Amino acid sequence: MTGSFRRTTRVYAAGMLAALIAVGAFLSIPIPFSPAPIVLQNLFVILAGLLLPPVWAFLSVAAYLVLGAIGLPILSGASGGLAHFAGPTGGYLLGFAVAAPLTSLVAGERRVLWRTVTAVASAIVVTYAFGVPWLARVASLPARAALVAGMVPFLPGDIAKGIVAVLLVRALPEETWRTLRSTA
Repeated sequence: MTGSFRRTTRVYAAGMLAALIAVGAFLSIPIPFSPAPIVLQNLFVILAGLLLPPVWAFLSVAAYLVLGAIGLPILSGASGGLAHFAGPTGGYLLGFAVAAPLTSLVAGERRVLWRTVTAVASAIVVTYAFGVPWLARVASLPARAALVAGMVPFLPGDIAKGIVAVLLVRALPEETWRTLRSTA
């Protein structure tokens, strides 16, 4: 397989995953006691990390974040602009930019189940590590209240999304996996 074909495939995949992250933001369910809604964005952030090499995973999420920052209404609540990044969900958005390449690094180039599961868990942990403290600061919440409002109600769904991501990646044909992941 030529390097040009592999690069084109990765550009396409990174763009599609950025678009899916945007679609995941539109599928949003508000929670009365939390400023953060339930979204599908993190499923696609995890998939970017599992399907692409680290730099490409980062570029996919970064493209989504830049488009949202310049004002396209692709962030949760069909909104956009820099102000969104300063709000209660800004930390989660920044966490996505770290979670995707970290997930890719942890997953490695071989499709090994324990590495894939560990990579998904790392994505979830990193997203909360950025999101919950940011939420606490922006919303002036004590740490416990921020955990209750910004993590506890979302964790079961995030685990379910992680399982879906693992199943999707495991179902991918080996040749497709190698085309997307291989650094050769």
